[in-house]
Amino acid sequence: MKKLLQSKYWWLFLILVLAGINYLASVFHLRLDLTQEKRYTLSPATKKLLKGLEDRVTITVFLDGDMPAGFRKLGNSTRELLREFKELGATHIQFSFTRPGTGETDSTGAITMDSLMKLGLKPTNVRVRAKEGEGEEQRYLFPGALLTYHDRKTTIDLLQGQDMTGGLHSLNNAEALLEYKFAHAIQKLTSNSVPVVGYLAGNGQPLNYNVYDLIERTLKPSYGFGFVPIDSVNVIPHEFDAILVMKPSKPFSDKQKLKLDQYVMNGGKIIWLIDRLYAEMDSLIRKQGDFIAFDRGLDLDDLLFRYGVRINPDLVQDLQCDQLPLIVGNYGNQPQMDLQPWQYFPLLSSYSDNPIAKNLDHVLSIFPNSIDTVKATGIRKTILLASSNNSRTLNTPALVSLNSVKTDDDIKTFNRSHIPVAVLLEGKFSSLFANRLSREMMDTLAGMYKQPFRAAPATDNAMIVISDADIVSNVVTAKEGPLPMGFNQFTNYQYANKDFFLNCVEYLVNPSGILDTRSKDFTLRLLDPAKVQESKTGWQLINIGLPILLVLVFGFIYQALRKKKFQ
Repeated sequence: MKKLLQSKYWWLFLILVLAGINYLASVFHLRLDLTQEKRYTLSPATKKLLKGLEDRVTITVFLDGDMPAGFRKLGNSTRELLREFKELGATHIQFSFTRPGTGETDSTGAITMDSLMKLGLKPTNVRVRAKEGEGEEQRYLFPGALLTYHDRKTTIDLLQGQDMTGGLHSLNNAEALLEYKFAHAIQKLTSNSVPVVGYLAGNGQPLNYNVYDLIERTLKPSYGFGFVPIDSVNVIPHEFDAILVMKPSKPFSDKQKLKLDQYVMNGGKIIWLIDRLYAEMDSLIRKQGDFIAFDRGLDLDDLLFRYGVRINPDLVQDLQCDQLPLIVGNYGNQPQMDLQPWQYFPLLSSYSDNPIAKNLDHVLSIFPNSIDTVKATGIRKTILLASSNNSRTLNTPALVSLNSVKTDDDIKTFNRSHIPVAVLLEGKFSSLFANRLSREMMDTLAGMYKQPFRAAPATDNAMIVISDADIVSNVVTAKEGPLPMGFNQFTNYQYANKDFFLNCVEYLVNPSGILDTRSKDFTLRLLDPAKVQESKTGWQLINIGLPILLVLVFGFIYQALRKKKFQ
């Protein structure tokens, strides 16, 4: 080796060594994630998905060019994530970054932007500096991506479900959800089969335009869908991976509850969307002031109690709430309207790390009831949505009034925190009808219906109970028709209702584990502005003066040593 290094061909040996190191580096990759929250580590479910791709997925991200710092950081994080995806998916993952309208005429650029909006991407208006030395200009960004696989297409809105008034925190939440959104989109795009979701009918469930967004825009594009007329089937078909019990208004008979119970005992998933009290905005408008909210008498208490929850006959009010136009006075003979907080419309949040509701904007609720969890052996309960720290309940008979909060003393009664409105139940449920059925009925189930009675499921199961069906309902206007669920037409604000509901369905019907990636935390380690201002001068002296001092000290030592050496 020594002779080789001393020979005149040492440079050839060096080139061969460097080439060998580069080749090994291209074949074997090693990356250490030293962040506390493991933000650069992909989940096992994502890795399995990418390694199992059979053909090319093309991803076009619309985050390029001049952008504010927060969006630039989001774009850089997206680029890093897609590089990780390409490492695992190899040639089956191809991605590029672009800014819509670049190099196009005004008319062509407008057509491009219109096409993106029709695909579901929403523009965000930002201020950027076009050229150095010039002023800022308004520009539309499309913080999203377009994915194609064969002849299929889907889009990702990176800011969907985020409260953009939150600034950096909202962009940080969007960054934490990058892996989930891209992995989930790839999974949907490449899957050849989809879960089937049923909509239970027969107990007064709505079938009007108020569930148009739920059925036509939310469920049908993403899942197989069908109606389940509970009185027309002997047993709920197992082909349905999950069913929705959406805002029933008529009581359930024991025969109907037996069908639901045995569907659960045989592994079926249910999302209960129950309004226990009759409380509707139509009633308030008709009464022109107030009305009494009364119990619908659905007779579901015993079934839900057996599974581990109780929906209470009350209404939740919250100081953290949506706004509605209310009459605040008169101008001449005309009533004067103004947007006012409406405590019957709480804005719900998640206080757990469950991936269903984590990193989401508020969820808008309308006349929700409170939920109590009760003892049920072997059942795990997770509160998905709850009220804020300033809430209260009104017990039935509850008087719903336009002027529900009149004085400071009323405000002081909002002293309850985190009242549950949505609960996830998991475990081995026990049947309500255990030791209650006759021998004839059990023989009928086993013989005629080919579904033997089960007192408990063979494996763990799950269901979600939500005490406000209006979370997934939509408003219908004469001008625009059915609006999106969770949309306030008076403030033009979109809450995260649809994202929450889709996460609920995905959690129940998709066992791949992709949804778990929503649990990632990206911690914002921001400097304390007060401390920065307080110690600003000291740090400036350190950053400017210390390097100069080190140079002077090094020069003094160097001259002293040189003088001593040659003296």
